[in-house]
Amino acid sequence: MNTAPEPHGPHGPNGPNEPHLSRGASPADGPPVRIGALVPLTRPGWVAAGRHLLAGLDLAAREVNEAGGIAGRPVELVVRDTAADPGRAEAAVDELAGLGVAALAGEYHSVVARAAAARAEALGLPFLCSSAVLDALTDGPAHWVARLAPAQSHGWRVYADHLLGAGHSRIAVAADPSVYWASGTGILRDRITARGGTLVELDTRTLTPEGVCEELAADGATALLLLAGHPDPAVPIVRAVRRDRRLAGVLIGAPAGQPELADWATLLGGDGAGVPFLRYLPERLGPLGARVGAALRERLGEEPSFVAFEGYDTVAVLAELLRSHGADRARIAAAWPRVAGEGTRGPVRFSRAPGIGVWQWAWAPVQVADRDPVDPGRFRVLHTG
Repeated sequence: MNTAPEPHGPHGPNGPNEPHLSRGASPADGPPVRIGALVPLTRPGWVAAGRHLLAGLDLAAREVNEAGGIAGRPVELVVRDTAADPGRAEAAVDELAGLGVAALAGEYHSVVARAAAARAEALGLPFLCSSAVLDALTDGPAHWVARLAPAQSHGWRVYADHLLGAGHSRIAVAADPSVYWASGTGILRDRITARGGTLVELDTRTLTPEGVCEELAADGATALLLLAGHPDPAVPIVRAVRRDRRLAGVLIGAPAGQPELADWATLLGGDGAGVPFLRYLPERLGPLGARVGAALRERLGEEPSFVAFEGYDTVAVLAELLRSHGADRARIAAAWPRVAGEGTRGPVRFSRAPGIGVWQWAWAPVQVADRDPVDPGRFRVLHTG
């Protein structure tokens, strides 16, 4: 099997809003089984994350087709660019449902995925969310929606434990206003204060990067967490803190994972190293993960992020459901609790996790990692949970 097909542009050969039929050397030749793919491919979405997500989705679809497809029918990804816009995502779900897709896959941004999940649930369209972590992905128990990424409350508690274990008890957050960042702030505050620490909030709406530095210097916090958009205002804040001699001992952290992708290192260079972040990878990949990682590396021309692995696992899970239950939407959704497959990062099973409305893989492996200050192209694993 050819596991490293020729790369193409980040939008696929037909552009971001055209059907994307992933064919290999020996493609299936029946009528296609369509899977809708929701991906941020243009600003203000995080385009780098979207590129990695689509690379994983596409690689898995190509491998399914090289292996004969779904009962002789090729998988066709119908890609739609959400551009981090919840309204645009809702419209895409409506369109894809009308086009007859068997299921939806993808999305990176939590607020966008929440809008897509609500619409998919209302329409009776199976949606396997790849990367969004917001606990409240739906308002209540969902029948049609499942998720591969760990819930924010799980991963961010691991992150808080790492900070506390490293001796940081007074922590500041530079936060943007959004449901996602507010949820993250609440998770961190509950965990940190329960263990005797303090969390201080700095509002990026009213503070310039220099203003953030002034507040940090006056407060005495030993860590600053970036709960803010990338590249703005996160990158200017990092630059300002790194250049302020008063803050030489302050740790900068980014639990949402901004330093994982190459554009962080491109924009910040050495200033972006030593910034702990969450990534959803095991300490060591097994044979499947290593093979897929090599194919993704060739396709992307850079080290694949956990987001690319999430994309691959999404299509792999949906393909198994389609093989077992056909393209009937109701049968696919009813089978979430019976999923039992090997993903690139471990065995995937869905269950009803407490406080989570969707069918949840509990849990993908969690790491706290950073870029090595000596070699910013190399990652260091600081903590696992």
